[in-house]
Amino acid sequence: MTVDGERFDVAERPDEPGTYDFTWVTGPNPGYGFTTRVHGADSLSTQQLEDSAREFLGQVDPGTGHIE
Repeated sequence: MTVDGERFDVAERPDEPGTYDFTWVTGPNPGYGFTTRVHGADSLSTQQLEDSAREFLGQVDPGTGHIE
C-alpha cells in the first residue's frame, strides 16, 4: 500500500481478525512499522488502513524515523 508517497506492507494476522501489521518499506529503519486493531468489526476498509498509515507518518520524527 502506498500512502503519501510512502510504501507499507500490510498484513492481517490470520489468527487475529481485525489486527493488521504495517511494515514501513520505504522508511529509514528496516523492519520498522506499527500494528493496529479494529474492535467490533471483522476488518478495516482500504480507506481506514490508509488513514492508519497517514496517522503513523504524522507521528514520526523526521530526524530519527521513529515515533518519539
